[in-house]
Amino acid sequence: MLGLKQIRLVMLLVMGVILGGFLSLIPRVQAATNNNVGYNVAAKIPNNQINKQNSFFDLKMSSKKTQQLQVRVYNVTNQNIKVETAIHTAWTNTTGTIDYVKPAKSYDSTLRYKMSDLTKIQGKKTLTIPANSSKLVTANVKIPKTDFNGVILGGWYFKRVDSKVTGNVKGANNIRSQYSYVIGMKYTMGKVPNPSMNLGKVTAGKSYGRRGVIADLRNTTAVMIPNLKLATTITNRDGAKLVKRVKQENVQMAPNTTFNYPVLYGDMKLKAGHYHLHMIAKNTDHEWVFDRNFTITQAQANEYNKDANAGISIWLLVALGALGMLILILLILLIIYLIRRKRRKDDEEEA
Repeated sequence: MLGLKQIRLVMLLVMGVILGGFLSLIPRVQAATNNNVGYNVAAKIPNNQINKQNSFFDLKMSSKKTQQLQVRVYNVTNQNIKVETAIHTAWTNTTGTIDYVKPAKSYDSTLRYKMSDLTKIQGKKTLTIPANSSKLVTANVKIPKTDFNGVILGGWYFKRVDSKVTGNVKGANNIRSQYSYVIGMKYTMGKVPNPSMNLGKVTAGKSYGRRGVIADLRNTTAVMIPNLKLATTITNRDGAKLVKRVKQENVQMAPNTTFNYPVLYGDMKLKAGHYHLHMIAKNTDHEWVFDRNFTITQAQANEYNKDANAGISIWLLVALGALGMLILILLILLIIYLIRRKRRKDDEEEA
């Protein structure tokens, strides 16, 4: 009979394949206990930790400070494993979330210090962890002489690279895939400034193959701006006719980053013309209002209307959901079969 633990294992793997994982605002990772993924990681919290309750690096830093940070990687399997590690600078991706998993292609011009420049891994970046053992990984922090005030944000990324991992994970919201972890890294220096945002360029474009208008919303200060609500309207300047109205909630802005906010047009095609964008961005503490005239040329309309995806239809979502459930059922049946076959083999050997 298949146990609850095995059923949870299959559900995690399937949902990981279909939906992927999610990162909290600053990811936390717990030490390895009852973990069947094969490995786990835990930060060694230093004395300059601001909040001792946080399991990520929440550190008070100062000019010219040097420090060693350490993470212990646990291997809870009966074989050697390989784990790849890297330091990443946090940025705001096109979904409006803070991304710690992969480096950005470019960074905002107001970003003075990248986490990946200040913090360097000591030694090899791919580790071999002996079976049923652990290894301590060290990173060296070197803060230059500076008058910087604010927050530097990033993440210490770990990924098992030797084989596909199977298992369930405590605190799965910290995981980007079935077998990757990120420990948040937040350095606070001096007096944290009040947040400031401005609107960069507004232009026609595509986001993941879908046409629309891309508005560059910039956080130009060294502080996170959490839980933003965006309300955006686009009108035609030749008659003030409403073209598009969209809202988005729970937008998280990393320090000194640009959010390439896609106002997607769906089935509607782009038309050449003169337009006006009005946006309100606010959370419980702050509110910003932006207005910007922009133009869509005929060449842009032709380019972005060509081969653009209108978006995912509800029927495709239903079909994907049904496919996911089918895969889940088949995997459960397969595991039941394999467990029963193993038990029969063990019974025969004992007989």
